[in-house]
Amino acid sequence: MAAPTFALNHMVAPQMSLGSFFKLGKTLGINQFEIRNDLTGNAILDGTSPHQVRELAEGEGAEIISINALQRFNEWTPAREEEARRLAAYASACGAKALVLVPVNDGSGKLEGERQGNLRIALKGLKPILEQADIIGLVEPLGFQICSLRSKKEAVDAIHATNGADRFKLVHDTFHHVLAGEPDIFPAMTGLVHISGVDDSKVSVDGMRDPHRVMVTGGDRLGNVTQIRDLLAQSYAGPFSFEPFSPVVHATTDVTGLIKCSMDFIREKL
Repeated sequence: MAAPTFALNHMVAPQMSLGSFFKLGKTLGINQFEIRNDLTGNAILDGTSPHQVRELAEGEGAEIISINALQRFNEWTPAREEEARRLAAYASACGAKALVLVPVNDGSGKLEGERQGNLRIALKGLKPILEQADIIGLVEPLGFQICSLRSKKEAVDAIHATNGADRFKLVHDTFHHVLAGEPDIFPAMTGLVHISGVDDSKVSVDGMRDPHRVMVTGGDRLGNVTQIRDLLAQSYAGPFSFEPFSPVVHATTDVTGLIKCSMDFIREKL
């Protein structure tokens, strides 16, 4: 079985500037990164041009694997289409390989038939935009009960129904995989894996939220190591990107140490 390739999502240290974030990875032997468009005071929201981002990445030997994310992608409106065009163009210009696609997550658009139809409409609308930018769309089902796209199988069915397999892949998120309660994994359709752990022993699975998500440790309740092992055993060869949302992680003074411990733990357990 191949060893995992680790990547960093900017959520691991959201207060760091992009240049510092790339340097952080470099000190850990990581050269694949996800940048975000939801971090106030940081690229992309602060107006940093895609060409500056590309120069920063090239200067550190960093590969930008995705921009995270086009939100509410499966609610396809003229405004959403315009946003998708802008983000796809930015991704292409900064050298990013993909754009993460996050579904509506507010309790709407969930009805049987409605949600599958909305998903197909969005994929059809996105496909030519992604093709023009020459990037991949990474569809990320979320496990929350209020989400309009919880099932990876539903996402895969829609991708095939819209002839999108050359342009769309899945994000397998170890946290959302557990919350969704869907046993199936789709390694051949997976383009990116997000990893984070939940150590809090008091919270129920249905009560788990982003702030519970820490690095992967011995206290992990999500079975990250098992999920990673299963994906690798079934020939997934893409990156495993750390994406912790916990304020505890964000407040640490030794993020390098936290990431290193987590990588060592996962490698040892595999």
